[in-house]
Amino acid sequence: TEREISHYYERQDEIETYLKEINRKAHLPALTRDGHRVGVEANIEVLEEIVAAKDNGAEGIGLYRTEFFFMNRKEMPDEETLYHEYRELAELMAPQPVTMRTLDLGADKLVGWHPRLEEANPALGLRSIRLCLHYPEMFKAQLRAILRASAAAQNIRLMFPLVSGIGELREAKRILKGVQEELRAARVPFHEEMPVGVMIEVPSAVAIADLLAKEVSFFSVGTNDLIQYSLAIDRGNEHVTYLYEPLHPGVLRLIKHAVEAGHKAGIEVSICGEMAAEPVYTPVILGLEFDRLSMNPQAVPRVKNLISRSVMKDCRKFVRKALQLGTAVEIGDQLHEMMMKKFPEEFRVFDPSALMARPALPRARRDH
Repeated sequence: TEREISHYYERQDEIETYLKEINRKAHLPALTRDGHRVGVEANIEVLEEIVAAKDNGAEGIGLYRTEFFFMNRKEMPDEETLYHEYRELAELMAPQPVTMRTLDLGADKLVGWHPRLEEANPALGLRSIRLCLHYPEMFKAQLRAILRASAAAQNIRLMFPLVSGIGELREAKRILKGVQEELRAARVPFHEEMPVGVMIEVPSAVAIADLLAKEVSFFSVGTNDLIQYSLAIDRGNEHVTYLYEPLHPGVLRLIKHAVEAGHKAGIEVSICGEMAAEPVYTPVILGLEFDRLSMNPQAVPRVKNLISRSVMKDCRKFVRKALQLGTAVEIGDQLHEMMMKKFPEEFRVFDPSALMARPALPRARRDH
């Protein structure tokens, strides 16, 4: 009806006005009201997204998904092609950091030039770092390209995905060291002090986070897979998506453990899953004490805005209380109440409560 159309035009104007207002402050540092500094970076898949990352106030690239450059191609890109792509990215973002995740192929990310594997459950199969270690020449070509590109601006950070144990990490580092030695012998420059980190995405990595922290320069918690593997939920399965719950007490406790293990070892810990991009979870992420957040570029201004309006002491207190609650529903209710009280403008313009809506979901969801 005309009345409904008019209502949504008004809502559209309200949202656009609000976003323009917070976008004006998006390039300021993300600093809480009590002076706690948090880095806010962008996740990107292609170089064209750099413009959006910069325009929205991202302070670097927290996750460059290198596998997307390998997809939609008839053959695997060679080392020279990769080198030019990576060098351009590093130079365009300099002096801000660029975190490059090594190939995360397999599962739902397939390429036409690589033989398809018959796997009953690809999510638990030959993927990510396992695939790279299985095909070391492909892995070495990418590492050589990354190392060579690192010499340009010395702002690249290397990150291995889906590491489940020390053995995997050490094998990946052994291959990396071999490539470095080859480049030195050939007098090819690279950044000798390039930071190397791992993604914390599986429960076993959380369990040995203290051991992993001794071997790397930083952690990045990938909540998308961590939630999936911790709760035994296929996030692409419509029949169980209602169980995919970032606020599950078990998930929050795992994340807390990983962050504490990293900090105890003196390394930075960031979060790069979709959870970081949802403003409604910002108080939780702050309370978990991440050093950096990385998200899709469009989410940066809203998250930065909420950080600047937050009090770190209150967020820590909320997380301590949340970790004692028994269900995601209880934590969600407490978070809903906190958001309404602390950030009423978010509720006036958007509807964060929709992320925690319960009535239409199966009973099992309420007990989760």
